[in-house]
Amino acid sequence: MLKINDRILMDIAKSYESYIRGRQYYENGRVSNVKFNKECTRFKGIVRGNENYEVSAVFDGMGNLLSSSCTCPAYAKYSGDCKHIIAFLLKIKEFESMGAFGERIDKNSAKNIIEYYRDKDEEEKISVNIECEYEFSMKPYQKVGESSYLNLKIGEDRLYVVKNIKGFLRSLETGEDINFGKNFKFSPQIHKFKDEDMGIINFLRLLYENYEINYSEYGFKKENIFRNQKVLLTPIALKSFFSLMNGKKFNADIMGRKYENITIMEDDLLFNMKIKGRNSDLIMGVDSGEDTFPLTSDGEYFFHGNQIYRISKEQREKVVPLYNEIMHSKNGILRIPEQYKEDFISEVLPNIKNKVNLSIDKKVEDAIYSPEFKCDIYFDRQDEVILGKVSFIYEDIIINPFSSRMDVSVNKERILLRDREKEKYIFKLLEEGDFRVIDGGIYIDKEEKIFDFIYEVIPKLQECCNIYYSESFKGLSIKNSSYFSGGIKLNKKLNMLEFNFEIDGIDSKELEQVFKSIKEKKKYFRLKDGSFLPLDNKELMDVRNIAEYFGTDKRKFKNGTMTIHRFNSICLNNFLKEKGLNFVKEDDNFKKLVQDINEPNDIEYEIPAELKGILRDYQKFGFKWLKTLSKYGFGGILADDMGLGKTLQIITFLLSEKREKGPMPSLIIAPTSLVYNWEEEVRKFTSDLKVLIIVGNKPGRKELIKSLGDYDMVITSYPLIRRDIDLYQKFDFRCCILDEAQHIKNYRSLNANSVKKIKANNYFALTGTPMENSLIELWSIFDFLMPGYLLSNRKFLEKYEKPIVKGQDERTLDDLNNRIKPFILRRLKKDVLKELPDKIEQRIVVDMTKEQKKIYLAYLKSIRGEIEKEIKDKGFNKSQIKILAGLTRLRQICCHPAIFIENYTGESGKLNSLEEILKDAIDGGRRILLFSQFTTMLGIIKTMLEKNNISYMYLDGSVIPQERGNLVREFNEGVGKVFLISLKAGGTGLNLIGADMVIHFDPWWNPAVEEQATDRAYRIGQKNTVQVIKLVTKGTIEEKIFKLQERKKEIIDKVIVEGETLISKMSQDEISYLFES
Repeated sequence: MLKINDRILMDIAKSYESYIRGRQYYENGRVSNVKFNKECTRFKGIVRGNENYEVSAVFDGMGNLLSSSCTCPAYAKYSGDCKHIIAFLLKIKEFESMGAFGERIDKNSAKNIIEYYRDKDEEEKISVNIECEYEFSMKPYQKVGESSYLNLKIGEDRLYVVKNIKGFLRSLETGEDINFGKNFKFSPQIHKFKDEDMGIINFLRLLYENYEINYSEYGFKKENIFRNQKVLLTPIALKSFFSLMNGKKFNADIMGRKYENITIMEDDLLFNMKIKGRNSDLIMGVDSGEDTFPLTSDGEYFFHGNQIYRISKEQREKVVPLYNEIMHSKNGILRIPEQYKEDFISEVLPNIKNKVNLSIDKKVEDAIYSPEFKCDIYFDRQDEVILGKVSFIYEDIIINPFSSRMDVSVNKERILLRDREKEKYIFKLLEEGDFRVIDGGIYIDKEEKIFDFIYEVIPKLQECCNIYYSESFKGLSIKNSSYFSGGIKLNKKLNMLEFNFEIDGIDSKELEQVFKSIKEKKKYFRLKDGSFLPLDNKELMDVRNIAEYFGTDKRKFKNGTMTIHRFNSICLNNFLKEKGLNFVKEDDNFKKLVQDINEPNDIEYEIPAELKGILRDYQKFGFKWLKTLSKYGFGGILADDMGLGKTLQIITFLLSEKREKGPMPSLIIAPTSLVYNWEEEVRKFTSDLKVLIIVGNKPGRKELIKSLGDYDMVITSYPLIRRDIDLYQKFDFRCCILDEAQHIKNYRSLNANSVKKIKANNYFALTGTPMENSLIELWSIFDFLMPGYLLSNRKFLEKYEKPIVKGQDERTLDDLNNRIKPFILRRLKKDVLKELPDKIEQRIVVDMTKEQKKIYLAYLKSIRGEIEKEIKDKGFNKSQIKILAGLTRLRQICCHPAIFIENYTGESGKLNSLEEILKDAIDGGRRILLFSQFTTMLGIIKTMLEKNNISYMYLDGSVIPQERGNLVREFNEGVGKVFLISLKAGGTGLNLIGADMVIHFDPWWNPAVEEQATDRAYRIGQKNTVQVIKLVTKGTIEEKIFKLQERKKEIIDKVIVEGETLISKMSQDEISYLFES
């Protein structure tokens, strides 16, 4: 009898903690592969820590323990025995208490190796990758070598600080769990480190092993890794050494034998294994020669034939466990008792084939047979419980995997090779269905689980099994899209779209509950007949999106029908086609509407005779586009490039409407400067449109408004419509048309609020720049054209502007594009006017004078300090006025310090350069438009022109509309060499083709505004090449504005078309960039 008891174990451990931890290892089943000699005096086995450690124990004939050893790194440091030895001795005691060592060990060995291969896939399935984060820190004012530290964080969804790294590394060795709080427990058995993290983890484990050897936790004698002429290599250190020696030759003393010129190679070993029959059992052995053995406990490195092999992970996992089991078996022979033969052949052989050189005795090989595998599953329903019976069928052998007995007797002379891979896959699917086992069958009893099983699992089972259902089970069907039907039609009486949707067998009231369940993010809807309607069904989700996105009625579907505003016709049609909702049938009226809007050129409209020969082809298309939108009650933006004749297209449209439908006034609202331009353009092209200009004082306007019913076109200005809107609200107009519609870009402005009160059959907007700074400006114009089409302003900001501008969301941008595309017509000069001459653009950088530069730098320093303080005290948003004032001052200094500094007698570098440019240009016969934002600067330029006897004309906001027209006419007729224009007053609406050079004296934030100004000269009728010059002051805010423009141009305004740019409002970082010196 072996003398093993608690007192002896405590004595040899010399530490209560080592004893307790050893007992924990034993109770946790960490001891395996226990082997012994015939006399039961020599024992060896494996104890699983973070690695497998080999443990041995020797007893005398009286049962006294003579010696013990362990390959763990801690064994060398203790004067007592380690926890692994304690666990091993307790296991030996357990075996002894069972009576017969031999039979029990053989059976357990076979059982252990079968369970290893059976559970391996399961372990891989439940393993979870763990995330790691490292932080290196260096403490100041400490000795070299005592200042550098490493911190570690680990976790799954979130990271947790490893507060006790030594305890964490110990858990990797022992396999014990560590709690990091209520939401995360680290388990070495479940959590796996990524390959890129393993190098760091092994590095830390190496440090820990060295610490364990050099320092004693329990007050024992300290050891050291340095042993005179030798250095101790712990398991991790040994692997590191082998890795460093890869490719080198070295000598070795292994297991008492000396070897020379050993090399390390990364390759698998070809193990020779053989299986034979012995009585009714099987035996398995390894023939690998005397000099083959593992050098590391996990089998990563093997010694064989004067070589060290680093074998692959696959061979380590699939072959080494079996190799170890065989080598630790009695006499190196693994006995597989009769009761385990089938499991061994089915579980172990498929894993090692093609990985070893396997020889099978012919009698055994003949006994192994592998018939085709089939699986039958029968499902029944009892109330709200699903019952199942599963049968694995191998020809005449029927196996109930949830019962311990087979349904037919088995021929013991045969060894069935079962298809474990397919069996495991079926088990996996049943686990997904959350089935439980009862009386040799399976069941589920929760509605949500039943739905998951029928919807997700049964289709997979049908691919690999024969499925049979009882009649009661068939009631649990799934409703799919084949049960759906729908239609869309244009109700001309209501002038709305009607979209109906039905699910076979579901009434309209139940349909409302279906969509309510979708909104509540439920997985399915249980119908009255007991069947299930999956709510993640693509078609159903698309219909729900139609209801959410296009529906106008709060209840969305009423009696299975939903009304949708006709504005959404094109977008809805595109949605149906894109999503493939083929069950939705479209009526002829709807199809005709879609066809007409998409292809207006195919419709025959009569162009007024007097204009037929004047209109260009693209203008004829624009006329048809306006007519088609008008026909269906839609609005639109005519966004043609400057100078392409938007006014002429509107005149043609209104003349056609009058002749087709009879007289009815249309209202045109334009900037003050363009009111009379409209009148002149109408008179130029037709005498059949009666025009009323409403200007003058309040009483006079009131009288004019009373008579507007007698006119075809009523023209007024934005400032006057604000004052007279109450009078206009009494009338119904055929059309309301906004010229330069960017005047309502601010949806909160009086302009926007006023024009949106006007009643008309159709609404149109004319503008070359539907958007200058933000997408909400486009929304404001659409809110005038077709209220509600682009949602409310709040919803538009959330759904479109924020994702597109801040998130660069291409999908949302495409969505917005699809919605607005039918209602914006945009043509560029370069695309439609091939005969238009070239436009040459040039940026000229000029330097400041010495005195000017001193003033600029002084102001920059002062303003920067003031603004930084302002932002710090009030915040960025409340500092906008201060910032704008500072930027304006710097821009004015770039132009000329005399703009705001009285008695400044110095020069301006930019003005000097301008003087030279103008002289050269005039000498070359050029006529020039010169734009500036600062009227004071224009005054300074006037003085310079007069000094040089250069004739000029001048236009700013103080010039009355009638006089503006005279100035334009005179300049185009050849009066004056230079036309000085305030950018704000003359940047739009003027036709100045008499010029062939445009100079922008100072840059503006938005390049689109500069392009509008340039287009005063570069437009229809221009015969000469137009040269555009932009003057930029070197090393100043002007250069930064130009660079900011370039940077912003990366956000191309695809919302309109290529060629427009979207400049969002400046961020705090961009403001800081402008004020950098």
